Amino acid sequence: KAIDSIEPPVRPSDKPLRLPLQDVYKIGGIGTVPVGRVETGVIKAGMVVTFAPSNVTTEVKSVEMHHEQLVEGAPGDNVGFNVKNVSVKDIRRGNVASDSKNDPAKEAASFNAQVIVHHPGQIGAGYAPVLDCHTAHIACKFAELLEKIDRRTGKSLEATPKFVKSGDAAIVKLIPSKP
Repeated sequence: KAIDSIEPPVRPSDKPLRLPLQDVYKIGGIGTVPVGRVETGVIKAGMVVTFAPSNVTTEVKSVEMHHEQLVEGAPGDNVGFNVKNVSVKDIRRGNVASDSKNDPAKEAASFNAQVIVHHPGQIGAGYAPVLDCHTAHIACKFAELLEKIDRRTGKSLEATPKFVKSGDAAIVKLIPSKP
């Protein structure tokens, strides 16, 4: 009874397509098949997708989930999709597929992130941990500590702190080592 009363999450199918790749397979007689989970938007045959950050653009030939052809892959679906004229060397795990005609995903030279520090000692500008974001795994440098914030309320406690320590929350400017 309790399980029946749980509302399923609202899936953001109205947003632009974002599909981080978990893997890319070469399947004999079919070709290149990227695999991943649809995070937002939908993917369907005939769509033209662009992979970021490699900027490879191609047409989707078909979409499958658990060996069954789909009309469209929706948020939460783990799908494989066959693409035209793309080699497995051109795209890789961590790339993001998006609709080339609707706000395609772009690489970022830098981005701001809210972080909570779980690191012994203190951290300042220059620290470069490896971050995992969806299926990407990349070193990112703390370029700037923009502000220290209250981890519960998000209110600013200190502008441009010199360092943060374990338990602190902060807004930091991060620069990925690769786009």
